Amino acid sequence: MDAVRLILANRRALACGLEGPQIMAESWQAYALAQAIGSRLAVSGPPELRGEALGLTELAGTGCGILGAPPLGVGDLRAAQLTELGDAHESLFRLGALLGEVGIALVGLASGADDEATYWQCMEAIDAADEARDRVLEMLRRLAVRDQVLSERDAAAG
Repeated sequence: MDAVRLILANRRALACGLEGPQIMAESWQAYALAQAIGSRLAVSGPPELRGEALGLTELAGTGCGILGAPPLGVGDLRAAQLTELGDAHESLFRLGALLGEVGIALVGLASGADDEATYWQCMEAIDAADEARDRVLEMLRRLAVRDQVLSERDAAAG
């Protein structure tokens, strides 16, 4: 399945008014998906993105580690269903939105947490989401610069 469809599925699931454990599970799914997308971009994406993509992979892995893997059934791991990235710009744009929504959902969960451990777990996961989103935004910036350079080069040649 392509990255955009998986991101949209994750966003829909996260927006369903879930309770604490489900919010954490969907946040973990988002981190795992970001990790898979980052890995793909690091290996086969545009050269300008490879360093940031590796950073995204590491940060998303940190987010997964903070939250811990939820109990998932066979075939429930969205990241494992990733077969193609499609348009890098669109995939990254939508991934950035997803990571922002993860942060917001975790802020809501942290603010209502009954125990200190859940609060701090959410706070650390929020930091990971923010840092991962920053990497995504930097990759989008680099794509825009590359596209601008290519447009100028084509205009000068034409």
